[in-house]
Amino acid sequence: NMACLSDEEIWTCGNGGLQLYNLQGDLLKSVNTGLWSITDIAVTQSGDVVYPAQDSRSINTVKNTEVEPVIRLEGWIPYGVCSTSSGDLLVSIRNDNDTQSKVVRYSDFKEKQSIQFNDHGYPLFTSSCGFYLTENRNLDICVADTNAHAVVVVNAAGKLRFRYTGHMHISGNFLECYPVGIATDSQGRILIAEYYNYCIHILDQDGHFLLFFDKVNDCYLLGVSGLCVDSKGNLFVGGYNNDNVKKIQYST
Repeated sequence: NMACLSDEEIWTCGNGGLQLYNLQGDLLKSVNTGLWSITDIAVTQSGDVVYPAQDSRSINTVKNTEVEPVIRLEGWIPYGVCSTSSGDLLVSIRNDNDTQSKVVRYSDFKEKQSIQFNDHGYPLFTSSCGFYLTENRNLDICVADTNAHAVVVVNAAGKLRFRYTGHMHISGNFLECYPVGIATDSQGRILIAEYYNYCIHILDQDGHFLLFFDKVNDCYLLGVSGLCVDSKGNLFVGGYNNDNVKKIQYST
């Protein structure tokens, strides 16, 4: 996955640790975390990098190149992480025996909110789920629940707003919806990377389908997985098993 440090610099994560690049593709900084793979990354309001460390059941922060665990979990494994407009952290986690998943909000690295069930007591997210998440401009929490083949959106209080499972007009020969990376922009639109269908869906903030695209300059988006959007509305797309990051101007 990726996270914008600024409109000129972008952090990436994956196998081999964390890397900071400029938009010319120059490597500016590299952090060896000692992990085989890192699933997600976020940049806090202060410019620090945070990431989930699954082997140690912790959320770690990076200042310069120093790694420090700031949240430790017991019985739960972290997967996705998001820095919110209020300065909180949202973390998607699943328990050790893969029977429960939830989203936890941390303020000053202390648990503030747990989002797991709907008003009827049923799970909002599939068990054994590893999912990416982001916060919309209206403070909704948007979760790409891969195992459910759905994007689950709840409000700031954790109440379900809607679920998106794909769009009939583009289903055709497509496989079932398989969301992975997810991002939002300054207009509140939700951008969803679909790994198996090699495309990106764009919804408005209320879940209404707007458009999708599956190629850029006649090049298909193969294995698309990670997404982030800068303040200028540029979309950055990373591919699984792909060493390239694409910059896409998808709107004006």
